[in-house]
Order: sequence, then structure tokens, then C-alpha cells
Amino acid sequence: MSPAQRRLPRWLVPVMLVLASACVLVIWVVLSVYLQRQAGWMALLAAADVVLVLRLAGMPAGHRRAWLGAGTTLLICLLALWGIAATQVGFSMGLAPWDSMTKLGTDYAWTLVTLTTTPLDWAALAIAPLLAGWAAR
Repeated sequence: MSPAQRRLPRWLVPVMLVLASACVLVIWVVLSVYLQRQAGWMALLAAADVVLVLRLAGMPAGHRRAWLGAGTTLLICLLALWGIAATQVGFSMGLAPWDSMTKLGTDYAWTLVTLTTTPLDWAALAIAPLLAGWAAR
């Protein structure tokens, strides 16, 4: 059977993307808690992971794959920043990270993120979705 005939089912692309994104997200939050820094460079690894998963899933190249790659990378970055802030607040209040994530307000989360994010982290967070969109096309 030629490689062109072997196609993964269409439902497998979102499943692979969600599982890979969840793994990168958990690794990013745990690493940030361990290093006690935002670890914004992980956004670039998240972008590479999203592009790799989209290519391995067999999604055809084009604008749709580029937008999906950029959007997924942006969502991973936002959820990671939220998770890092919620985990730090949750530890100080004796809450589990998943409990703290549901209780954390947007204003307080934004304040924590702006206080702890360095310019290099902001640069990586801004470049990652663009890089994913460009590499996925």
C-alpha cells in the first residue's frame, strides 16, 4: 500500500492534538513550578509539538492546518499561564491546582502573569503561534 493511500481517520486528528497539547501543558506547568519561573521558552516547544502532531496526523497542508496550529499553540500558552498562576496561588492556600484553576479570577491571574513574566518570556509567547502557523502551512 502506498503512503498516499494510508490515511488516518479524520476523528484521530483532534484526539491526537488534544492529548499532545495536554501533555505539553502539564509538563510546562510542572516545570515552571519546579524552576519557579514562567519558562516562556516552553511556548516554542509547544509550537513545535503542535506542528509535529498535525503532520503526523496526516492533516493536509494549507491555510486550515496553519490556522489550527497557530490557534492551538495560542490556547496552550494561555492555559499554561493560567495554570502556572493558579498552581502558585493554590499552593499558598492549600488547594489542589485543579481546584485553584476554577477559583482564580481573570484580573488576579493577569496581575500575577504580568508580575512574573520577563520580556524574553513575552517574546517567546508572541513568536510561538506565528512560528506554528508558518511551520504548519
